[in-house]
Amino acid sequence: MRVKMCSIHVTDPAAAHRFYTETLGFETLMALPEAHLFIVSSPGTPGLGLLLEPSDNPVAEAYRRGVYAQGLPAIVFGSADVRADYERLTAAGVAFQGEPAEGPAGLAAVFDDTFGNFVQLHQD
Repeated sequence: MRVKMCSIHVTDPAAAHRFYTETLGFETLMALPEAHLFIVSSPGTPGLGLLLEPSDNPVAEAYRRGVYAQGLPAIVFGSADVRADYERLTAAGVAFQGEPAEGPAGLAAVFDDTFGNFVQLHQD
């Protein structure tokens, strides 16, 4: 068994798709703008999709808002070099909660995707 797809609720799927592909470097697996359906994947992992799900369900929106209000990451992305990704994304205008820091699980940094979520980068 393996993870096939997971989702993250976003406030604007089309704009989130542009951010996740153009800024973060994900690849598009599926884009159906008329249905507000966008699925992206990390380069080199075509079998694992991330659905940029519209946050129009009241339960989902309450969860997204609550997690965001507490400053908690909604998802964790692996990074071969968190410091390099931090520098690259900061230069691209991405807002981080702080600089990369060592924690019990290793080196990590958290940024705001501007679509209602905090995302943690964790060093592989």
